[in-house]
Amino acid sequence: MESAWETRPRVAFEAPASKRVQEGSKSQRRRRWRKARAKASRLLQRMDLRTMTQSLVTLAEDNMAFFSSQGPGETARRLTGVFAGIREQALGLEPALGRLLSVAHLFDLDTETPANGYRSLVHTARCCLAHLLHKSRYVASNRRSIFFRTSHNLAELEAYLAALTQLRALAYYAQRLLTTNQPGRLFFEGDERVIADFLREYVTLHKGCFYGRCLGFQFTPAIRPFLQTISIGLVSFGEHYKRNETGISVTASSLFTGGRFAIDPELRGAEFERIIQNLDVHFWKAFWNITEIQVLSSLANMASTTVRVSRLLSLPPVAFEMPLTSDPELTVTISPPLAHTGPGPVLVRLISYDLREGQDSKELSSFVRSEGPRSLELRLRPQQAPRSRALVVHIHGGGFVAQTSKSHEPYLKSWAQELGAPILSIDYSLAPEAPFPRALEECFYAYCWAVKHCALLGSTGERICLAGDSAGGNLCFTVSLRAAAYGVRVPDGIMAAYPATMLQSTASPSRLLSLMDPLLPLSVLSKCVSAYAGAETEDHPASDQKALGVMGLVQRDTALLLRDLRLGASSWLNSFLELGGQKSHLKSVSKTEPMRRSVSEAALTRPEGPLGTDSLKSLKLHDLGLRNSSDTTDTPELSLSAETLGPSAPSTINFLLGSEDGSEMSEAPEELNNKDRVRGVGAAFPEGFHPRRCSQGAMWMPLYSAPIVKNPFMSPLLAPNSMLQTLPPVHIVACALDPMLDDSVMFARRLRGLGQPVTLRVVEDLPHGFLSLAALCRETRQAAALCVERIRLILNLPGPPV
Repeated sequence: MESAWETRPRVAFEAPASKRVQEGSKSQRRRRWRKARAKASRLLQRMDLRTMTQSLVTLAEDNMAFFSSQGPGETARRLTGVFAGIREQALGLEPALGRLLSVAHLFDLDTETPANGYRSLVHTARCCLAHLLHKSRYVASNRRSIFFRTSHNLAELEAYLAALTQLRALAYYAQRLLTTNQPGRLFFEGDERVIADFLREYVTLHKGCFYGRCLGFQFTPAIRPFLQTISIGLVSFGEHYKRNETGISVTASSLFTGGRFAIDPELRGAEFERIIQNLDVHFWKAFWNITEIQVLSSLANMASTTVRVSRLLSLPPVAFEMPLTSDPELTVTISPPLAHTGPGPVLVRLISYDLREGQDSKELSSFVRSEGPRSLELRLRPQQAPRSRALVVHIHGGGFVAQTSKSHEPYLKSWAQELGAPILSIDYSLAPEAPFPRALEECFYAYCWAVKHCALLGSTGERICLAGDSAGGNLCFTVSLRAAAYGVRVPDGIMAAYPATMLQSTASPSRLLSLMDPLLPLSVLSKCVSAYAGAETEDHPASDQKALGVMGLVQRDTALLLRDLRLGASSWLNSFLELGGQKSHLKSVSKTEPMRRSVSEAALTRPEGPLGTDSLKSLKLHDLGLRNSSDTTDTPELSLSAETLGPSAPSTINFLLGSEDGSEMSEAPEELNNKDRVRGVGAAFPEGFHPRRCSQGAMWMPLYSAPIVKNPFMSPLLAPNSMLQTLPPVHIVACALDPMLDDSVMFARRLRGLGQPVTLRVVEDLPHGFLSLAALCRETRQAAALCVERIRLILNLPGPPV
């Protein structure tokens, strides 16, 4: 297997038919090159960190000596300087990585799952070192050749030296986390003034070097062409968006018109950095929804599995009764979604490989919503398959702000075929227009409707699995917690792919990877969580207004107006998730006097307990007993008081790092004395080391310091033990190079400590969102198959034929 550091082979154009002999020789040379590269890869994989560093330093010194003897030319001078920089950064980075690696095992879930943010940082830095070692060897072997491409190799060496410098800074930041956090905990729990210093230092780091020639160097080579295409499309789309040439609807032809970004990686990296820092969440909503353009979605459907049923349903906002699992004679009322915009229908998509009993019934047809030609995908057959004993309820990802079931339909069709079970995918309302708890309400309502009407969906409902990715994984956990709180049937298991379980303002070693992640950059994560929390920023600097243009400003101001109206009209939410310290007691309810409850109310009424609003605001991870906690019976149920629902003051804090009070946070930098500043992350840099800083200036990402992000129905990692013990078996599939990796590791550790059934599998060298790339390469197909395997375990289905 090729390692993640290797570069793509040089593009070779096909020879004309008259030159087949030459073409054959080129093919042979390519094969020899691939074999040599694979051999070098295996050799590097066997090298330990110190050996690799020593080899790189030796080669750098040899190349320095050679090019310094080539005269006073500019190219020779730059080559000498770049190898001197490689030598300096490699020698400085190796001890820091060694220290991280020496303690990384303390943060693993178990010995069978060696994965956490510290390991990921070391692996990423090692990939960069290995690439530089490979390139240095190539230069040493070919520097005297007349075919040696000096300018090309110099540009690549300079790009990877910049990346190595920034990775060294991240290693020092990770060391700071080690000294601040309590043993075994991955999330930052330090003093708020230290957090402020951390933020001030971290957000000013230069990022463009990771989006140019080095784009995706840490991922498997098969994924890099796709990432390059996406990055070119992103910067091209950003130009159209900036000039107001797209608005909300985008044509596919407008995406890849920036040819200069394809031939100039440095320009692409600089533009990429500008876009991720300056453009708002509406830009990312529009860009992530590109796959739903008619042309692209049609192409995706042509390449995906053909299914008999793919129908968009609209569930009317009508309350219904659900039996309680403790006593089926008693019922609880499931009210339609109400938060922010009042009662409204919920859209879901039914996907089934075979036409099953109930799926062509008149009752189900009454819910069908026309999608034009797509609604004709239901092809009736004389014979119907019997109802499946299994049902999958799917919740899609998209950062809570983008995408629908249509974006995820290609892999869902494959799931429907492989599992032989119908799939109901929920199209919940998206932020910032519909912030928390609207999405949770809609997903819970749709889940309960599916359980009650599973016969219409082609299932007997014997086994039900909740499955989701990213933000959808978060909603899978919170929907199950809500189902348990209501006393209705919880799913038989949850399969969550790379879920977000911690939305509280904090930091972790894996979150540091957002500095270089092309799909989850730091500011984008902040803007998505801010939008979901209902805290979209009001203050946009002049530069942002210029970037948005007239249409963008109108769109932004309209969203702000709607939000203000929404906040003013939402006083009825005062009863939302009433905070209490005792478990609720259900009274007998007859069907003539049903319990009328909004989903946005407390799950069940409970008296005021010792854990009040103030304690919620000061809640930290160690209060929840992350490791081997035995407090499983007296831990109060946690939710959110009405006090936290009003608008709160903005602060210059992103969701990675923050404080409880925005005004206090804004004054923190001035209040820091010299002793406090010494404790800051910047002071951890050795003398003489200066990482590269962002050319766009300081990246302040305003976020309302709303305590709502600490609510367990928004950040399930913060749920008390008594709530987590209600979860069914959980299967998590995470990515080793995902900024959200630590969310999965810590959530699995909490469940493991409570004796809850949980598995965690971590796939290597793939980015966040690999399910949407399932058909791209062998590695993504294997990772997607792992998710299907976990769902199959939950549904107790036999394995696929060998």
